[in-house]
Amino acid sequence: MQQLKLKELSLENFKGVEKFMVGPKGQNIRIFGDNATGKTTLFDAFTWLLFGKDSQNKKDFSIKNLDVDGNELHNLEHKVEAVFQFNEKELKLRKVYYEKWTQKRGSASKEFTGHTTDHFIDDVPSKKKEFEGKVAEIIDEDVFKLLTSPSYFNEQLHWQKRREILLQIAGDVTDEEVIQSNPRLKKLLDFLDGRSIEDHKKVIAAKRKEINRELERIPVRIDEVNQSKPDVSNLDRQNIRAEVDHLQSLIDEKEAEKHRINSGGEVTEKNKQLAEIETKMLNVRNKQADFNHNKTNGKRQELNSLIREKDELDRQISQKERAIKDNGPVIEGYEGTIVDLKDTWYQVDGEQFEEKHDDSCPTCGQSLPEEQIKAAHEKALADFNRRKAKRLEEITSRGKQLSGKVTELKNQNADFKRDIEDIRKELEQKEAAEIEIQNELQRLEAEVTDFSELPEYKNLHEEKRGIAEQIKQLKENANDSIQEVNDSIAKLRGEKQELETDLSKFDQLSKANKRISELESEQERLGGEFERLEEQLYLTEEFIRTKVNLLTSKINGRFNRARFKLFKENINGGLEETCETLFDGVPYSSGLNNAARINVGLDIISTLSEHYGIQVPIFIDNAEAVTDLINLDSQMISLVVSEPDKILRVEYTEESM
Repeated sequence: MQQLKLKELSLENFKGVEKFMVGPKGQNIRIFGDNATGKTTLFDAFTWLLFGKDSQNKKDFSIKNLDVDGNELHNLEHKVEAVFQFNEKELKLRKVYYEKWTQKRGSASKEFTGHTTDHFIDDVPSKKKEFEGKVAEIIDEDVFKLLTSPSYFNEQLHWQKRREILLQIAGDVTDEEVIQSNPRLKKLLDFLDGRSIEDHKKVIAAKRKEINRELERIPVRIDEVNQSKPDVSNLDRQNIRAEVDHLQSLIDEKEAEKHRINSGGEVTEKNKQLAEIETKMLNVRNKQADFNHNKTNGKRQELNSLIREKDELDRQISQKERAIKDNGPVIEGYEGTIVDLKDTWYQVDGEQFEEKHDDSCPTCGQSLPEEQIKAAHEKALADFNRRKAKRLEEITSRGKQLSGKVTELKNQNADFKRDIEDIRKELEQKEAAEIEIQNELQRLEAEVTDFSELPEYKNLHEEKRGIAEQIKQLKENANDSIQEVNDSIAKLRGEKQELETDLSKFDQLSKANKRISELESEQERLGGEFERLEEQLYLTEEFIRTKVNLLTSKINGRFNRARFKLFKENINGGLEETCETLFDGVPYSSGLNNAARINVGLDIISTLSEHYGIQVPIFIDNAEAVTDLINLDSQMISLVVSEPDKILRVEYTEESM
């Protein structure tokens, strides 16, 4: 277990505290003070030094001192310094925040140009990145916030993040473990079909919803079909069919009579002549169309071929331009990595060997011979240089590999650009040729002769018109007789249509009864399917309840006092994920007093420290609410509200004196 302990913390001009120093020497201390005397400011200074944020995880807070009117005091250095004991090594960190005033050329006074922050590691000036890297070597910021404040886990983390951390600590419960713990759940395996429980529950919900919707629709549809049934109580289907057949025979007789009138001998001959002329006209038309097509077809095919060649050239240009565009980010990424590798190479090359070995025998305590000490030193130095050389060689090799890829991609882009230039020249030639062919095609089409302008076609058209006039005259003499027959046919067809309308009602009735039977069968099938889904839903919910009990028991077993409610049951009986901390059955978010909140927060920190393998100083705000703090191995700094103490007072333990 790693340990980070605070040996000393000093503030200067920080959030109204002009100067204050506390030296717990890694032990527990209690700091007393009235409201607004700066207790929480100590915690803010501590977190600002490490991570640039206050104790409430806010980055944009003001650290400057104010005058009595609430205005900021200028030209002050705002300092926070801390001395830590990290495992067996001492570490000093310091940050100094101050205003920058610049005197521009030609100006008599200085102007405010911003703020700057200086960083120091063991009194050595450091860059911000180095400072942050040093802190990160000790502990991750998110982990530190979990371990230094009893309220952070329950009050600043979203419940989903709290749940995620608890599952990381205790481990999840697999579906197989849940099914093994409850034999009734083995039936789930028969219909999960590779899906998870949650996914199958969604499938069930979707199917139940669809079946319910269909079951609600079916009675409405049956009612609609019943209402659409025709009334056939006063109709005789057999008699209607016989009457329809009789009317059709009368219509057929009248049609035959009309045909006899129209089929006079002279009219038939004239119609035959008319058909022959129309055939000749069609042949003339087709012959001229073939001639016109053959005249322009060659040029049109040549034009289409040229257009296809242009399209192919355009496609090649687009393909190469897209390749150049795609190579750009890859080149930039490789070059960025090369820069990072160079920085890493110089950083590794600058590493120095630090001699760390014991000059005394671990068994008897006597000093080791100088030759043995020297041999150990030389061996350690050789190992250090060998590892360093290997790391430098690996970085160099990776850099050369990436440089080669960058050169290859840049050469590839240059080749693509030359290809594009050559293709564009070829494309310009194709476009010029296309214009020439289009002009030639327009000239040929202008020379095409329309079939209707041919003398042969005109003569045939005139002959057709004369024969048609002769047929018209012959038919006019028979029109009166035909009109009388047509009137009789129309009357018979009207009577037949009325009977067929009545006859169709029997077909409508048969189809309606069939449809009702189909809907009733579907209703029965859906009802059975719904019952099967209800059984599956019960098993999935039983699975979830079993998993809830297993998971809750597994997580709660990792804590001494804290308990966690990981699911809540809704009014409809369904379970919903949550993460509520409980203490003696009382939810943290409602009804839990400050003392219990602090102690349950400390209990959570104890388990989290064990999980992450590190202990850090714990700042306990409002510690006066607790008469009996639980004991932890971590260093605890209690901030106690004390009305008599108008200035901060520190109470040290005997170990820190």
